[in-house]
Amino acid sequence: MTLAELKEAVQELDMPAFTSKQVAQWVYGKHVTSIDDMTNISKQNRERLAERYEVGLMAPIDCQRSKDGTVKYLFPVETTQPSAQRSTLNAQRFVETVFIPDGERATLCVSCQVGCKMNCLFCQTGKQGWEGNLTAADILNQIYALPEAEQLTNIVFMGQGEPMDNLDNVLRATEVLTADWGYAWSPKRITVSSVGVPHKLKRFLDESQCHVAISMHSPIHEQRQQLMPAERAQSIAATVELLKQYDFTHQRRCSFEYICFGGLNDQPLHAREIVKLLDGLECRVNLIRFHEIPAVDLPASDEKRMESLRDYLTKHGVFTTIRASRGQDIFAACGLLSTAKRQEQL
Repeated sequence: MTLAELKEAVQELDMPAFTSKQVAQWVYGKHVTSIDDMTNISKQNRERLAERYEVGLMAPIDCQRSKDGTVKYLFPVETTQPSAQRSTLNAQRFVETVFIPDGERATLCVSCQVGCKMNCLFCQTGKQGWEGNLTAADILNQIYALPEAEQLTNIVFMGQGEPMDNLDNVLRATEVLTADWGYAWSPKRITVSSVGVPHKLKRFLDESQCHVAISMHSPIHEQRQQLMPAERAQSIAATVELLKQYDFTHQRRCSFEYICFGGLNDQPLHAREIVKLLDGLECRVNLIRFHEIPAVDLPASDEKRMESLRDYLTKHGVFTTIRASRGQDIFAACGLLSTAKRQEQL
């Protein structure tokens, strides 16, 4: 709930309006697990609140730990989708969330959908299909119920799902995370990814100050379309032209994610086309190793080829890094998240 919604809720229960700020402080500031823990609210009012509301925390039901320190958690969720599309009325669904510690930095990769509609060729989540949107509560619960929540320095919306395809709930979640009455995080600690969705990406850029990361994977229209069906709806060229309308010269950052496939999108032609495409846009490129998924015949670039691509882009004014692969041994690395098997078991 937003502060305005909390105010409306307490007034409906005949409580003073200032109680809403107390509730917000207890939930978003102190992260209590029970309404009864809100000790500066009278016992009578706590009982009234508990009759109608709950904090809503749902702990992860499973976790896997990588040899590199990455931890993947499994959270139960209640997806929002038309009842006609549900296999059962109250189908149990899950999402995976990845905690990535790295020295003084600790990043959480959160999910916003069960599965994904985008069906990118190289992504295991897309092979799962789309099974529903997460509510803002379920998005925030991945943070709230995380055992390492107090260690977090950054959040990336790069888990399961396309954030722009569930934009209302993503914006509501980031509002809670950045509002003074909420977590009070700087939006610069949050990055939201997208393949580029018509109209939705523009709305996100207008309504949020969080960083944006665009999945490119090829600068060439025909090739990107083969890798990413979303290219048909909004081309990478159109996405870049949209981004050029916004200011990324200060604290807000624009980045491009680029999975490298050996001999396919890591050649000198692609390097030149990336430089040409991004000319005039303040941004960075993150090169990512491809992690093989079943039934997809795509080769991974070798280290030398990725370094050559990085060096060319950097030399021509595009700040480029090779992202370290984390959690591959527990299927927590980029493109490997999926809960299809777990849901089939139920």
